Amino acid sequence: MTVRSERDEHVVTITIDREPKLNALDYPTIDALLTELDRVDADDRVRAVVLTGAGRRAFSAGADIPSLAGSIAGGPERALREFVRRGHTLTRRIEEFPKPVIVAVNGLAHGGGCEITEAAPLAVAAEHATFAKPEISLGFPPPFGGSQRLPRHVGRKRGLEMILTGDPIPAARAAEIGLVNSVVPAGELLDAARDLASRITRHAPTAVAACLRAVTRGINLPIDEGLAVEAACFAATVPTEGVRTGLRRFLDR
Repeated sequence: MTVRSERDEHVVTITIDREPKLNALDYPTIDALLTELDRVDADDRVRAVVLTGAGRRAFSAGADIPSLAGSIAGGPERALREFVRRGHTLTRRIEEFPKPVIVAVNGLAHGGGCEITEAAPLAVAAEHATFAKPEISLGFPPPFGGSQRLPRHVGRKRGLEMILTGDPIPAARAAEIGLVNSVVPAGELLDAARDLASRITRHAPTAVAACLRAVTRGINLPIDEGLAVEAACFAATVPTEGVRTGLRRFLDR
């Protein structure tokens, strides 16, 4: 098993468990993550996800290079089918997940590990964590969505500096440019991520899902199209128990 999970009330913690390999993402691990996300999505008891890596050295060192090398040896079509599409599917699933995914970065987040962090709506990092886009040293651009998400999130010039140099940045810099929400001591990382989850799960799940959907679908649209997405997400919540309860609570104060 390269992926394990545990549920504590409404929060599931999913752990990438390949510690000797720095939690590198080989194909079975990516597939297992997708399967576990499907399972969590279907479980109404789960309201939020914390995603982390085993040990203290790495959240994920990125793609498993032997797997990648085998695919590349088979030519562009095979590499796209086995590697790029798999990575795109994982990061897109995390980005569009209807429940908040909080990445708890417990060490280095390089390559695909950084791309998962970019895709997740929220992230908390340990003080010793580092973030890097080292794909250029292997001769190709980021393949799991990083060439698109990172510049959108942190700005074109900041994103390109990471992508074109491959140099790592520390957790404090990642927080400064908006790649993570906060930085905490390593021993407090999971508690901080779960505390953030609890501050979200106190609200109606229909409201949380609508907020996630509105931001994720609208963030890269022109403002008029984004406002239409916002209106549709609002309208979808109007008949829900979450709205009835929230309004009643406010009016009864």
